[in-house]
Amino acid sequence: MTVMTTQPPLPLIPTGATEIGAAAAMIEDHDGGRVFVHGNLSFAWDTGDIAGRRFAAVSLMRIKAATQVQVAAAFGTSPLTVWRWAQALSEAGVSALVPQRTGPRRGSKLTTEVIATIARLRGQGLSLRVIGERVAVSEASVRRALSDTEPEKSGSAAGSDASPEPQTESEAETESVAAEVGPGPVSKGQQVPVLADPVDRDGERVLAAFGLIPYAAPVFAACARAPLAGLMLALPGLSATGLLETAHAGYGATFPNGFYSLDTMLCEAVFRALLGESRAEGATRIDPVALGRVLGLDRAPEVKTIRRKIGFLAEAGRAGDWITAMAIVHAAARPEQTAVLYVDGHVRAYQGTRKVAKTHVPRLKFPAPATVETWIADAGGDPILVVPAEPAASLASELRRLIPDLRAVVGDGRAVLVGFDRGGWSPGLFADLHAAGFDTLTWRKGTIDDIDQDKFAEHTHTDEAGRTHTFTLADTDTELDIGDRPRAGGRFAMRQISVADPARSRQMHILTTRRDLTPGEIRWRMGARWRQENYFRYARMHLHLDSHDTYRASDDDPTRMVPNPAKKPAYQRVENARRGLRRAEIDRDTALLSAHSPTPGTSTILTNRALAEINTDVHAAEAALDAATETHRAIPARLPLSQVHPGQQVLDTETKLIHHAIRIAAFNTAQSLTRAITTDTGYARADDEAHTLIRTALAGSGDIIPEPATDTLHIRLDPLPAPRHTAAIDELCQLLNDTHTRYPGTTLTLHYSTKPHR
Repeated sequence: MTVMTTQPPLPLIPTGATEIGAAAAMIEDHDGGRVFVHGNLSFAWDTGDIAGRRFAAVSLMRIKAATQVQVAAAFGTSPLTVWRWAQALSEAGVSALVPQRTGPRRGSKLTTEVIATIARLRGQGLSLRVIGERVAVSEASVRRALSDTEPEKSGSAAGSDASPEPQTESEAETESVAAEVGPGPVSKGQQVPVLADPVDRDGERVLAAFGLIPYAAPVFAACARAPLAGLMLALPGLSATGLLETAHAGYGATFPNGFYSLDTMLCEAVFRALLGESRAEGATRIDPVALGRVLGLDRAPEVKTIRRKIGFLAEAGRAGDWITAMAIVHAAARPEQTAVLYVDGHVRAYQGTRKVAKTHVPRLKFPAPATVETWIADAGGDPILVVPAEPAASLASELRRLIPDLRAVVGDGRAVLVGFDRGGWSPGLFADLHAAGFDTLTWRKGTIDDIDQDKFAEHTHTDEAGRTHTFTLADTDTELDIGDRPRAGGRFAMRQISVADPARSRQMHILTTRRDLTPGEIRWRMGARWRQENYFRYARMHLHLDSHDTYRASDDDPTRMVPNPAKKPAYQRVENARRGLRRAEIDRDTALLSAHSPTPGTSTILTNRALAEINTDVHAAEAALDAATETHRAIPARLPLSQVHPGQQVLDTETKLIHHAIRIAAFNTAQSLTRAITTDTGYARADDEAHTLIRTALAGSGDIIPEPATDTLHIRLDPLPAPRHTAAIDELCQLLNDTHTRYPGTTLTLHYSTKPHR
C-alpha cells in the first residue's frame, strides 16, 4: 500500500518580486506591473492603468491567493479601500475602477464674496458659529474658508499639474513648519526651527549666583512644535485668580534675589499642578527644558530650588493673609458665585512619626493622627479660602470663628447664604450668623414629627445650565431653642423645607433663614453642596490635596485647653448608675405590685420593715448615682495640653497654605477654561468631555513665536486628535485673545490660535 502525502505547491517567486502571501508575488517598474500566482503570470497592467491595477488587487482577493490585509499592504493602500474596490467591481464592473474626476474643492456656497465676508468677520473677533449664522453656511464651511485664505494655501498652485521636486524628510518638515506659522506676528516666509534651543542664560545665572541681579526676565526664542506650549492657555485664567498680584503685595519686598523670580516660581508651580504634578518632587517627572521654554528660560527650576524658594515664602508667615487676599479678588470678580458660600471641614490623615493629635477620619471611619482644615467654596464649588483648624475642633466652632473672615471676603452689608452639613448644627451659631448678616442653609439634626402629607407639593428649579429639577417639598416654619441668649423667649425662628424621601420612608428637613428663595431653589442649593465634596475628590486625584508638602513640625501650645479624657469614662459611669437605678425601680415596682395583689384566698400585711427591704436596692442605686454624679462634676471638662498630651506637635501650616494657594489657583484656572468650553464655544459634548479636553489641550504642543516689534507673543497650538476638539479649542483661543493678557514679568501680549487639520 502506497501512502501519498499532500503538500502545498512550492511558490515560484521571480527575481525582484514582492511576496503577497504564500502563493502570489508582484513586480512593479517603469513598464507597469505584473502579478504571479504560483509562478504563473496572472495579471498585468501598463503604467498609468489604475483600473487594471485595482482589478488585479481585487482578483487576488477573490481567488483567495492572498487575504485582504496582504493585498492592501502590497498595493500600498488600506484594507477598507480594497473592500471598496471589490464592491465597486461587483456592482458596476471594471469601469467602476476607473478613477473619477473629483468635484470642486470648496462648497458651492463659498463664493469669493462669501469667503471675503468670512475673513472680515473673523478679523472682528467673531466666533465660527456666529459667522456661519451671518453668511448662512455651516461652521465646517467657515473653518474651511478660513483655512483656504491663509498664506500657506495661497502660496501653492492649486490648479497646477506639475509634480513637486522630491524632498528629504527634514526639508519637508522644515517647509511645513515654516508654512504652519502662517499669519500673525511672524513675517511671511519666516522659518521657525522645530524644538529650537532656548536663549543662552549662563551669564545671568552667574550674576544671579552672586546676587547681582534681582531675577532673570523671561526671554522667548521662536520655536515650532514646542512641548507643553498648551500651558500658555492657562495664563488668562491664572491672572484672574489674583495669585501673582497678591503674592507681590505680600512677598514682593522680602523675596530674595536669584535667577528665578517670584512670578516664575508661581507660574511653574501652577503649570506643574495643571499637569498633575503639584508636589515639588513632580518636577523630576517633567522635562525641565520643555517647561523652561514655556517659562521663557533655558530650563525650569529643580526640586531643591523649588523647596528653597517656598521656604523663603513660609518664613514670612503671611500665607493666611495671601489666601484671604486671593479670596477677596475672587469675590470681587465673581459676585454672583460668592452669593452662596459652602463651608466644610477636610481631614488629612498623617502617617509620619511626629506626635500629632488624633481626630476622626471619615474616610477611614476611625480616629487617627490627622490635621484638620476648614474650606470655603463658592456656589460653583470652586475653593476660595482655607483655614487650618485646631485639633478636634467642631465645624460649628470653626464657623463661628470664621465669621469675621467671611465678612472681610464678601464685603460689608452684603447678604450671603452660608451652607454646611449637620456637622455645623448649632442653633446658637444660626443666631450668630443671622446677627452678622449671613443666612443659614443646613440639614436639620435630630428627629421631629413628620409633616402632614397634605402640605407637600411639587416645586421646580432651573439651574445655571438650564436643567430643570423637580422636588416634592413642604414649606413650613419652625423655632429652635437657643438657650439663655438675650432674645425673645430664647427661641430662634427659621424656615423649614421638608423633603419627602419615599425610598427611605422618612422625611428630611432643611433649615434656612432665607425667605426670598423658592422652595425648589433652597432644595437645589442644599444638594449643590456636594460640589465642594467633588472638589476634594478631584483635588486628591489630580492635585495631591492630601499629600504632606512638608514634614516640618513644631511644639503645640502647652497652655491650650483641650478636652479632659477622664471626663468621658466618668460620664459613662454616671450613665451606668442611672441605668442601674432604673432597673432597681422596676424590680421595686414589681415587688410592690405583687404585695398589693396577693393570690386569691390569701392576705398580706405590708409593714415598714417590708417596705424598707423592698426599697433597699433602690436606695443603693440612688446613692451610687449621686456618687457618680459628684465624681463627674468634680472632674474638669478641659485641661492644659501639657497635662493631657505632653510633647504633642503640630505640622507646619505655612508651607501647606502656600501649596494650597497654588492648588486653588490651578483648579480655578482649569475651571474657568472648562466653563468657557461649556458655555461659550457650543461644544456639543462639553458636559461630558470639557475637563478631559482642557487637560489634553494644556499638555499639548504648539509654536511659541515672539514678535518684539508689536509686543506680542503668539501661541499657535498643534491640532488635537479630533477635529471637533480642535474647533472647540480654537473658539476658546478667540475668547482668550479678548482678555489681552500679558505674560507675567514682560510687556508681551498673548495671542492664541490653532493650526487647522490637514
